[in-house]
Formats: sequence, structure tokens, C-alpha cells
Amino acid sequence: MYDSRLNEWFVPKFGPLRFRVAMGMLFLPYTGMCVSFTVMGSLLADDLLWDRLAAIVIIYMLALGVSAHALDSIGSRRKPWGSVFSRRSLLMVAVASLAIAYAIGIYYIVLYVPLLAVIAVLEGFFLLAYNLELFNGRFHNNLWFSISWGGLPLLAGYIMQTNSVSIPALMASAATALVAYAEIRVSRPYKELKRSGARDARIIRYERILKALSAGSVGVAVLMVIARLVVH
Repeated sequence: MYDSRLNEWFVPKFGPLRFRVAMGMLFLPYTGMCVSFTVMGSLLADDLLWDRLAAIVIIYMLALGVSAHALDSIGSRRKPWGSVFSRRSLLMVAVASLAIAYAIGIYYIVLYVPLLAVIAVLEGFFLLAYNLELFNGRFHNNLWFSISWGGLPLLAGYIMQTNSVSIPALMASAATALVAYAEIRVSRPYKELKRSGARDARIIRYERILKALSAGSVGVAVLMVIARLVVH
């Protein structure tokens, strides 16, 4: 039932049910992590183009923030958010968000950063394979999540600025993939404990870890932006 997730820490405790479910489905702290990784990757470039940074942030917010989570709600076998939103409405949101994200991406790929096409293809594949649990769920696991949600976003940010790949960017990408791996490793047991309704001390511990990972990722990205503004 959808109310099995309405008591999650990232779901608003106010407002109509549809609003609360919509906000919950976006998983804003985790989406914030992913978007922060694109910002970090962008800021690794020597010459920063702010329009491209804004573009990659919008792309990931729409594609992995909105579209992926709408598809996840459609593809999930347990339907944790219930039927508050119909399958048709979720599909329309997913398609529209993804279309806008790819339109922006194609614009930059054609005119400035053709290498971004590689990321676009990979992320598009993982978005569908992971969230719709295609291929018997073969790609719906911690490894592929950490790559698509943690590693590739940072590379996307760097490539968006430079149309190239560097050793420092690959190393940073590996680091953010590890952060994403830690998040999903904690998130899965946390989710199961919350769903079971058990009074378990681990729930508080897991929740603190998830909050620290999400807030820490966003905080690092913000500090990097501030440092860049101060230096330049």
C-alpha cells in the first residue's frame, strides 16, 4: 500500500495526499545527491560554462529525478505508492520529462559536446532497464544503481564542460559511485524495516546515515560552487 512509504523522512507531513505522494515519489534528497554529482563533475573543469552547468542539472532533474521515479512507480512490483496516480498519468509525466531532458541534451550534443551522447545512451538504457526492471531485473541491483546514479552523473557534468574524459574525473566518478553504493546499501534494509512496521533501533541509525549522505553530497556541491565563485 502507498501508506507504507508516506512515513518516510523525506515525505512532507503536510498538504493533500496527492501532494505528499508526488513529493515522496520524487525522492528529493536522493535526487539532490544525483544532481549534486553533476555539479561536482562540472566544477572539475578548468573553464566553467555556467549555462552548461545549469543545463546538465535540469537534464538530470527531469530524467533521473522525475522520469525515472515515475517509471519506477510503474515498474515496481510492490507499488509502494499505491494508485494515487494512474499508470497513464505516470507514463505521461515520465515521457514528457524525458523528452524535454533529451531535447536539451541533443542540443548540446549536436552543437558543443558530442561525447555526451555516450552518457545519454547509457543513462537512457539504465533508466529503462533499472526502473522498469527489464531483463528479469538483471540491472535492478546495487552495482548498476551506483554506476548510473553515482558514477555517470559526475562524468556527465565533466563531459558537458569539456567534451572529454580525464583521470581526475574518472577517479571522482568512482568516488561518487561509492557514495551512491553506500546509499542504496543502507536504503534497501531501511525500506524493508519501515515497511514491516517493526520498532527497530536500526531504523533510526539507517535514517541518520541516509540524511548524512544526501546532505553531505549536496553540501559538498554547494561549497564547490561557492569556492569557484570566490576564486573567479
